Amino acid sequence: MSLGFYVDLASCIGCKTCQVACKDRRDIQVAGPRLRRVDTFECGTYPEVAMFHLNISCNHCESPACVANCPTGAMYKDDDGTVQHDDEACIGCQTCVNSCPYGAPQFIEEDKIVQKCDTCRALREAGHEPVCVEACPMRAIEFGEMDDLRAAHPDAVSELPCTEPAATTTPNILIGASRGALLEDFNPVVL
Repeated sequence: MSLGFYVDLASCIGCKTCQVACKDRRDIQVAGPRLRRVDTFECGTYPEVAMFHLNISCNHCESPACVANCPTGAMYKDDDGTVQHDDEACIGCQTCVNSCPYGAPQFIEEDKIVQKCDTCRALREAGHEPVCVEACPMRAIEFGEMDDLRAAHPDAVSELPCTEPAATTTPNILIGASRGALLEDFNPVVL
């Protein structure tokens, strides 16, 4: 069993509602860490230019570097295939932060521990979707069994030129890539 996310770049408008909903659920300050983030990229060369928004959180990888390198076992793979974090076991060493090629684990300075996307486990256990999925006004995010997501989105990819190669950790993410997202020349945009 492998659970993961599908994100549709053609539908994402970069509103960051998913990011804010995640912060609200976790009671994280607006200026604080982003467990789900929306990054904007511009790409191409005039007159062939494009822009896209990539919304991403923990990819709940099949071979997570954060789990492999955590010295206390605070990062672990759960039975449902998601990567989870045990706050009690975390010593705040930030090894997972430095190991993750996607920047998913975030160090919470005030608490001296790491937090990351837990796929809203408590909400899921109560029969709901992760808050980012429910909050997205464009329905650009889906969550579920990776086999089901692959069947529903056969043209989706698991990496873009602006992301880490999928072979690094085998992320459980599928991306409905817009034309611009597949261009090799891209630049992050700070909004």
